[in-house]
Order: sequence, then C-alpha cells, then structure tokens
Amino acid sequence: MISREIPSLLVLAAGMGSRYGGLKQVDPVGPNGETLMDYSLHDAIKAGFSKVIFLIREEMHEVFHQQIGSKYLGKINVEYAYQSINDLPQEVNFCGKREKPWGTGHAVWCARNNLADSPFAVINADDFYGAATFQELITSISQFNHQEFNSGKIYGSIVGYYLNETLSEHGKVSRGICKINENLLSSVEEWTGIARSNNCILGKDSQGNVCELSGDEIVSMNVWAFPPEVFSFLTSGIVDFFQSSPDLSTDEFYLPAAVDNWISGGNALFHAGLAKCKWLGVTYREDKPVVKAAIVEMISRGEYPESLF
Repeated sequence: MISREIPSLLVLAAGMGSRYGGLKQVDPVGPNGETLMDYSLHDAIKAGFSKVIFLIREEMHEVFHQQIGSKYLGKINVEYAYQSINDLPQEVNFCGKREKPWGTGHAVWCARNNLADSPFAVINADDFYGAATFQELITSISQFNHQEFNSGKIYGSIVGYYLNETLSEHGKVSRGICKINENLLSSVEEWTGIARSNNCILGKDSQGNVCELSGDEIVSMNVWAFPPEVFSFLTSGIVDFFQSSPDLSTDEFYLPAAVDNWISGGNALFHAGLAKCKWLGVTYREDKPVVKAAIVEMISRGEYPESLF
C-alpha cells in the first residue's frame, strides 16, 4: 500500500554537464548567488514537499553540500543519494568499461533506499520549472490510489512543456516528445539533435530520421511523479536494458523510455498536465545571460524575493 506521507522531491544532479563545460548545478544565476536549484526548492517548499533528496556523484558531496544542501537545513529534510556505475541490480553482472552514468532511469533507481516508503516527484537540477509546476505535482501525488497498483498498474504523472519554449539558441537539445490522449500520456519518444534551422525546427526521431517539428509538441523535461512501487519496475527495466542494449559502453537507460515501455505494455497510467509557467534552462553556457535576465524580470514582478536566503 502506498504511504500517505507528504511527498518527497528527488533532484537529479549527477550529470557531468559536458555541453555546459562544468558543474552547472551549482552555478549562480540569481542576483545574490542563487542557483536554478534554489528557485526550484523555494517553489517546492512552498508547495508542500517535506523532503529533498539530492542525487549526485559521491565525489561531488562536499562541494555540493557546502554550496547547496547546507542552506536548506532547518527548512526541509535534506538527504543524499549517489549514482554510481557499479550500483546495479543483483541480476546484472557488468564487467565492461564505462565512463558516464547509466542515465536518468538508473539515477532514480539509485535513490531507492531514500524513497522506498513514500510517493515522490522527480526534477532536473539544472532546469527552472516555476511555482505552478510544483503545485501541480503535489496535487497529482495526492490523487495516487493504491488500487491502481493492486490492479497491476502504476499510477503516475508528468508535467510537460511546449517544445518551442524549451529550445536553446546556442545548440541542439534532446527532448522526449509526448503523445497525450484525454489527459493521459500514451507515449514518449526520445528525439535528439533538435534545433531551429532556417525558420523551422528539425530533429532526429528515435529511428534516426531527420524530421520537421512544429514547436507545439508537448515535451518531457523530466518532471515526473511516482509511487514508491516504481522501483520494482525500474529494477526490471534495468535488467532488460542490460540484456538488450547493443552498446553498454555508451547506451543509457532513460527514464522517459522506461515509462513509455510501461505504458505500451499496459502496466502504467500516467496523467499528463501542461505546465502553466515558463521553463528556463542552461544547456549551454551561452544560455546563462538569458536565464539571469528572466529571473530579474520575475523578481521585478514580485514573483520571487530579491534574495531567497
């Protein structure tokens, strides 16, 4: 049975930031040194989340806690989970070479011991989602029903954004293109290399075909809500990934792909909502001035205080 505890927030912050050129998770964007994570946590605390789990690489712990986690002691319960290449289900025996982590699906699974007893939401550390998004996550989690799982299905939710509002002017991005039917997610497909080109938007679908996109597509920005039972499904998904991946040196176990598999197999129902606020992100270092200017504008409108601390 699903716990009725106030939900937790899992912040995925283990990425290397290779395109950005550094640990952008702790890079300041606010007028007083605030990070994008600080704005997300400000909104999450106001919405009613009781605990935050930072999913990081263990070697990041000291600098991350000094610059981020320590600021929230006394404001929200703070815990850490670590994504390690060697942290795998016991059914998996991997002896090959690997440099990058196993992807977002594996990242969530690595927090299983912190989230075994309560529903939770998932966000990226380096995205700005807006206050309304966290309120929508709280609302959707409150509607989780253990009877859904007892019937053999997971009930979860996703908050999506319009593709056109999530592009970078400084390079290509990857996005999960969602198909939604009557407020339910029917599929999510990972597209890569998405960018504006000669007054249109081009990207590669999951088959590698270059196609034009309208910009009105709903995309996943890794804003999810799950019941704790999701970890058994993630375990099975990771095992299947290792059995089917053609190249375990580079392939990743993506969270959207896992959800898509559950839905297509009839094992999940995911409510799909459209974000009521603007997304901001720093995929590339050149994106940072635009994000900083947008935050200053929101402060001037009274949406955020001049200083979060």
